[in-house]
Formats: sequence, structure tokens, C-alpha cells
Amino acid sequence: MALSRVLYRTGAVAEGGRAGRVRVDDGGPEFTLAVPAGLGGDDGAGVNPEQLFAAGYAACFQSALENVASGYGVDLAGSRVRVGVALGPTGRGGLGLAVDIDLDAPTVDPDEAGRLLHRAHRFCPYSQAIAGNVEVTLSVRGAPVPAS
Repeated sequence: MALSRVLYRTGAVAEGGRAGRVRVDDGGPEFTLAVPAGLGGDDGAGVNPEQLFAAGYAACFQSALENVASGYGVDLAGSRVRVGVALGPTGRGGLGLAVDIDLDAPTVDPDEAGRLLHRAHRFCPYSQAIAGNVEVTLSVRGAPVPAS
């Protein structure tokens, strides 16, 4: 999908792969990377690409969710979005990702929260970027949300 206009652009540089370092282009934070034990590493001090993806996706998704909810007059005060990212073999050769998104919105009816999750999933740029390539599971307070 082509962009009609660029609203923001950034980049990052990695050195040393999963056991190296990564920094953002504009002088923002630099991260030491560590390889998880499940991938043959030692779970050392540092973060891994899946954690960074989960963090970015969680922030982006919650913003999309808040945008959608405000359009329906729903207050998401006190809500939290947790994004889990799993990495594993695809069965077709190589590795792939799976994502689970869980919403904790104590002031919102679970059925309404599920509808908002589906709408936000269609709206979120991260969700759009991985659509058709990554299995995404939506849940509200740990309870799976039926497909819409």
C-alpha cells in the first residue's frame, strides 16, 4: 500500500545482529541486544527484536484503540493493552511471528471492548503492516474475542 503523504519518518541502525546494539537515527535511545535462551542465547542484559516490536505495537495499538473508542463515545480511562509476540518455526521453512493482543479496560463492557478491538485492529498501522502474514489473536482480560 502506497502512502499518500508521509507524516513521520524514522529509522534505526543495528550492529552485531541479535547480540549487538541498535540505535534510532535521530539521536534517541540506543539498546543493547541480548539473545533469548530459546534461540541459543543466555538471556543476558538487554532487549531483543521481539520485545521492541511488542513495545511499539502495544503503544501504536492503544493509540488506535483510543482513537476508535473516542469516535464511539467510549471512555478507555485506565485501560491497558498488552501485546505478546511469539517467534517460532513456520513449518514451511524459516521462522515466523504470532501476536496476541489483550485489552484490560475495567470500565468497558467486555462485548463492547471486543468490538472496539476489532475496529482498532483494522485501523492500527502495525496491524495493517502484518495483515495476512502474522496470526493475531485478540482478547479482553484474557478471554478470546470471537472473529467479527
